[in-house]
Amino acid sequence: MTNSPPGQAVADPPAAVAAPATQRRAELLRLLVQPVLVIVLTVGVLVWAFRRDLTATQQASISVRNLAEVTWQHVLITAAVVLIVVALAVPLGTLLTRARFRGLAPVFVGIANIGASAPAIGLIVLCYLVTRTTGFWVGVAPIVFCSVLPVLRNTILGYQQVDPALIDAGRGQGMSSALVLRRIEFPLAVPYILAGLRTSLVLAVGTATLSFMVSAGGLGILIDTGYKLRDTVTLTVGAVLAVALALLVDWLGALAEQYLGPRGLR
Repeated sequence: MTNSPPGQAVADPPAAVAAPATQRRAELLRLLVQPVLVIVLTVGVLVWAFRRDLTATQQASISVRNLAEVTWQHVLITAAVVLIVVALAVPLGTLLTRARFRGLAPVFVGIANIGASAPAIGLIVLCYLVTRTTGFWVGVAPIVFCSVLPVLRNTILGYQQVDPALIDAGRGQGMSSALVLRRIEFPLAVPYILAGLRTSLVLAVGTATLSFMVSAGGLGILIDTGYKLRDTVTLTVGAVLAVALALLVDWLGALAEQYLGPRGLR
């Protein structure tokens, strides 16, 4: 509000009012356009590939059955990573915002920073060397380490952004610490947690393309096969499908941010 004579209200500047509305329209437009882009990319690359004269190797690599299998493997790896990250980072981030454990926050955030900073391919190779095994979980574990930081950091930040006056008001109404956490602090931290989860989802999808190195499957198999055989068709299909899946997951994360947070904060 600007200065005005007593008794006379003056509206906020038009730019201040228009900015949130413009941002909402831009976000809505992106939510509408992004799934269309995913469909165009997926259908376009498949039509382009299947209308070509394919060799026997190409037919085996990009058959409908094989594409469905490696895509499903990629989705499973991503889903497992996200579930583990949420199960670890959200309770840990909540614990580290409690008075008795706040001093430990830099330690765990520092460890998560190491995972985010280290090259994913190096972590996958190290996991294989340590376990001397291959398979699904050997591919998942390093990706979890790479992806945990955004959720952990945003969970801590979300709790730190809660107005202390709201907590005091809850306590004044006779709520216990656990009830204040469940009814006040956690709901207000949810938008921050969802933003971190969205980042972790995209990281997991991208990093999962390297899981083929430990026989965990995924779309990286197509990319690796195309590169080794100098097969442009298989390489292109694998790369475009990986991009489309990342865009789809980012869109789902945006939907979660839009509709799963507290109604008063949307």
